[in-house]
Amino acid sequence: MKKFVQFCKECAAELGKVVWPSRDEAVASVKVVLISTIVCALILGLLDWMFTEGLRIIF
Repeated sequence: MKKFVQFCKECAAELGKVVWPSRDEAVASVKVVLISTIVCALILGLLDWMFTEGLRIIF
């Protein structure tokens, strides 16, 4: 039980060291993720369409 209590104290101490991002930093990060996700989806969609059309022409 002593080890568990010590573990919980150490976890609380480590959480006290966490530096959370500001609201502006979080919003900027979300924008980057959304834009990169949309760009990747468009590229993959275009590649899928090209391969589909290419196979349709072949067969």
